[in-house]
Amino acid sequence: MNYLIVGLGNIGPEYADTRHNIGFMILDELAKQEGEKFYMQRLAYYTEVKHKARTLYLIKPTTYMNNSGKALSYWMKMLKIPAENVLVLVDDIALPFGTLRLKPKGSAAGHNGLKHIEATLGHNEYARLRFGVSSDFPKGRQVDYVLNGFDKEELPELPALIDRSIEMVKSFVTVGSELTMTRYNK
Repeated sequence: MNYLIVGLGNIGPEYADTRHNIGFMILDELAKQEGEKFYMQRLAYYTEVKHKARTLYLIKPTTYMNNSGKALSYWMKMLKIPAENVLVLVDDIALPFGTLRLKPKGSAAGHNGLKHIEATLGHNEYARLRFGVSSDFPKGRQVDYVLNGFDKEELPELPALIDRSIEMVKSFVTVGSELTMTRYNK
């Protein structure tokens, strides 16, 4: 079985370690734990890892957040991955910091990366792991908030949350979205 795991974020050092790049951060840690490195490929940084006889193709789109669908669509076609074997890792301001929610499908909920994926694919029938980054920002300052780093109070919790996200990715590819939701969604 083959799976496409897509971490959403923006390329460039100015975006590294920001809330909006949590998808990249999760995939970076997964690759590191598996002893793999990302390589620049068409529209994405790419690597693959094995987990329980499954191949996980990991991509970090280089198209920037608002054009994420372009890379996802290309790699789905290139690798012949059906939508039910796609998992998108994304930040979510509607969830309190540290809340992790897997959903088998759903709305973009105002997230530009998900909006572009939905528009490109023509549907929202793909799984997403939403990583709560909270909404602790003044009205109209959402962009500044998600493009900034985590607060000093949040930083100590990040490694464990990223590890839990990786557990959820591995659970998704082995037992599917329903059991993963039952086990991990709170």
